[in-house]
Amino acid sequence: MDITYLEVLKGYTLGIFPMGDEFNELAWYCPPRRCVFFLDQFHYHKRLERKIRQGIFDIKINQNFKLTMQMCANRDDTWISAKIIDIYTKLHELGFAHSVEAYCENNLVGGLYGVSIGGAFMGESMFHTLTDASKVCLVYLVKRLQQKKFMILDCQYQTNHLSSFGAKIISHEDYIEILAKALILKTNFI
Repeated sequence: MDITYLEVLKGYTLGIFPMGDEFNELAWYCPPRRCVFFLDQFHYHKRLERKIRQGIFDIKINQNFKLTMQMCANRDDTWISAKIIDIYTKLHELGFAHSVEAYCENNLVGGLYGVSIGGAFMGESMFHTLTDASKVCLVYLVKRLQQKKFMILDCQYQTNHLSSFGAKIISHEDYIEILAKALILKTNFI
């Protein structure tokens, strides 16, 4: 299926998102239950707070978007196809897709990326090559979303990792209701 960046934006507003496969084909996904962060319920362990205070990582936004995506895709089993990278790079150029990146000694060692529309941020993927780098990026992302008055961080599918930070599972119907409220908010990630 040939999906354009405009269709991807429209899909997010409808509660669906694309994923690629090993054949570089794209398909739409709409999980019946959605994993989300309500930003006021986000929490993390004191050990991670100590790591943040140590200043090991230099956190930057949108400095190396495409490389962040490529690093997220660099695993044995990935849905981040070349087509997905092309589409999201275009969304980044248009100001909709963003990356949060962790550097150590000027090397990219962790990051995440996602799409921002209104007061909703749709998190797509994260990676790390140094312990806790992606976790620090997630904390930074949530603090930024709180500061910018976003309503929700969509994580799509639940993992134990996300649950440990307070992510919740909600029904598709509840997600669509919250998404509609978030989309009309006048906020900006940058």
